[in-house]
Amino acid sequence: MTKNLLTSAVLAGVAAGLIAALLQFTFVIPHLMEGELYETGARIHFATDGSTQSDRAQPSIGTDYARHGMTVAFNMITYTGYGLILLALMIFANDKGHPLTPRSGLIWGVAGFIAVQLAPGIGQPPVLPGAIGSEVGPRQAWWAMTIILTAIALALIAFGKGWIALLSIPLLLAPHIIGAPYLDTYFGVAPPELAARFAALSFGTALAGWSSLGFLCAWFWTKADEA
Repeated sequence: MTKNLLTSAVLAGVAAGLIAALLQFTFVIPHLMEGELYETGARIHFATDGSTQSDRAQPSIGTDYARHGMTVAFNMITYTGYGLILLALMIFANDKGHPLTPRSGLIWGVAGFIAVQLAPGIGQPPVLPGAIGSEVGPRQAWWAMTIILTAIALALIAFGKGWIALLSIPLLLAPHIIGAPYLDTYFGVAPPELAARFAALSFGTALAGWSSLGFLCAWFWTKADEA
């Protein structure tokens, strides 16, 4: 079983990482590189005459193959790690009487996206270069707390019986009632419209990656289990 878990998770993680990377190159990275122009001062949004208008002009992703290769590699490694955790949880649930199928794997993938990306992103959305985020330490601590509490809440919603499932409500709300760390001032140099679109596309790409990961983990596992 361990061999099948490792093989299935690695294959699913590599495939999902490639899918996510392709979507990032198509939608996210052009916005990221445009943000970098504002971050470095090559382009200015707040002109000296007080105008807040600037033309939208996304740069080409270029030929920095080392950087692009690192993006692909990082995606494959990250999704493989997530795949190992996700598939282990799916197999555990399968052993407890919740059948593992590609369809249920898709649902698991969406749940993973909600726990790891969407719930933390409500308080700490992806930060575009040229936009300013809070200090890394407090942000990471809040991010980890939100993932853990959201994952437990989703498990209670899916598998909890009776009133126990109601405990998911305070768990889902707790990180946001505590509040994510914020800065006291606004001083980013990138256009807010660009930052908002970057965050939205980042979430969309992550949803596609996680959905693919859940489906593929279950698909590879069922094929290996049948062999």
